[in-house]
Amino acid sequence: MAYNMHHNSQNKKGDVYLQSAREVALSILYKIEIGEAYSNITLNKELRTQKDLSALDKSLVSQIVYGVTTWKITLDEIIKKYSSIKIKKISPWILNILRMGIYQICFLDKIPESAAVNESVKLAKRYGHIASSRFVNAVLRKIKKEELQNLFNEIDADTTLEETEKLAIKTSHPQWMVEKLLEYYDKDFVKALLDADNIVPSISIRVNTSVITRDELIKEFEDENIKCKKGNLPDSVILEHLPKVESDKFIVQDEAAQLVCLMLEPKENETILDMCASPGGKTTYIAKLMNNKGTIDAWDIHEHRVELIIELCCKLNVSIVNASQNDATEYKENLKEKYDRILLDVPCSGLGVIRKKPDIKWTKKEEQKDLIETQRKILNCGAEYLKPDGIMMYSTCTILKEENNLQIAEFLKENNNFELLEEKQLFPNVDGTDGFYMAKLHKKK
Repeated sequence: MAYNMHHNSQNKKGDVYLQSAREVALSILYKIEIGEAYSNITLNKELRTQKDLSALDKSLVSQIVYGVTTWKITLDEIIKKYSSIKIKKISPWILNILRMGIYQICFLDKIPESAAVNESVKLAKRYGHIASSRFVNAVLRKIKKEELQNLFNEIDADTTLEETEKLAIKTSHPQWMVEKLLEYYDKDFVKALLDADNIVPSISIRVNTSVITRDELIKEFEDENIKCKKGNLPDSVILEHLPKVESDKFIVQDEAAQLVCLMLEPKENETILDMCASPGGKTTYIAKLMNNKGTIDAWDIHEHRVELIIELCCKLNVSIVNASQNDATEYKENLKEKYDRILLDVPCSGLGVIRKKPDIKWTKKEEQKDLIETQRKILNCGAEYLKPDGIMMYSTCTILKEENNLQIAEFLKENNNFELLEEKQLFPNVDGTDGFYMAKLHKKK
């Protein structure tokens, strides 16, 4: 692969090779493409290690990585129009260089077309060979700013394409996902939902009010020229971008995730179980709502993810959490009717957080049976651990009904000692939050 070509370049500082913003973006896209990495985690990790990139360059890396990952299907349709080589035959490096070039030309107003083409050709020389760079040059020179609109017009006029296929290309979502959503919701709603998936959201944070008030924190952000406003929930603030320095004054947490904790209504001195707790955002909020009095058992199936819960509790000065490695699907007899309240933020398909993790569109498969079975096992175990008259919150970050209200309806049918007190389904296009489902269940005495 092309990593062995890295030292051909003149872009040096002393003897240390410096990657350009576009090259950093390309290497992240390659890792995502070959399935080794999640977009958000890899991007954050990579940007932290790139000490020589300016803030502007880092912003370009983010824009390109998220943009290309978000619009992959649409970009590939444009490539198909102008490439003499079939997409499957193009190497992953060169394919991503083409996607990046087209994305910059069609989506980013501030980048001159010539710069997008020339930089792509340079990358093609480094990550391919001379013929690759000629190929990239030939394709990109045909691309115009209005390419996207032209493509959409052609798709609309094409009578051979099914409606779901048209929607898949125009919103850059896999066709199975479009078809799945159309089983539940009408076409206009699905279109609005898929469009909302493609818009990078503002950042929602939760203020750590044991350290600072919301108004004080907003004042600090304003002094740093960070645009922000109060969120819709008591402890939330909506930001345009994060401050550079890590802080114990807040954590990044979507309002939907905060709402689940508020709906659980934890009380001081209760014994609470968070069955799928990592990385601990909800656990620490529950602790805060309990004024750090009582006990929370927080589980995760993976040891390294239990560490994340412990780290976050230390950072936010939470002392009532016992974090441990446990498989939430395996029933433990000794915990029968031990807990006042239980949170089940179960593993799910994640289709509600595509705006933040666009690679979910390409990594998720249609088959959900195992996932639904896992959710059911966790629900059934939780039901046993809950005291009579206790409250259990079930939540997912997806919009698929079989993981949400249909899953709960099935549970209630089999467990007539439970009743549904409240349920909510949030959507990015309606609520401006992640797509999130929550059901509040009461165990009858």
